[in-house]
Amino acid sequence: MTAKNPNYTEEQTQQLHELYAELGTSGILKICEIMGKTPASVRSKLVKDGLYVAPEKQPTRKDGPTKKELIREIHQMGHEVDGLEGATKEAISWVIGLLKKSTD
Repeated sequence: MTAKNPNYTEEQTQQLHELYAELGTSGILKICEIMGKTPASVRSKLVKDGLYVAPEKQPTRKDGPTKKELIREIHQMGHEVDGLEGATKEAISWVIGLLKKSTD
């Protein structure tokens, strides 16, 4: 059985650590370009070495209440909410508008 060639030599590992310290997570693509490695390879090596810090996820939620909050509002108005889970947020908001008009 042949010995496996390491993906990163000691020198490459040191270079990777130095580049990452300088460029950070946002510089992963630049590091890949310099080292001739793929982003997955670079991230994997940094994770294995305990250095990689994943970027914070940005919330994808738009302004306004969630579907769950809208459905809860309909339920609190005393109406049945079964089957509304599959409706769009816009449709649920429309139903709330109709229900509010009917109680005026």
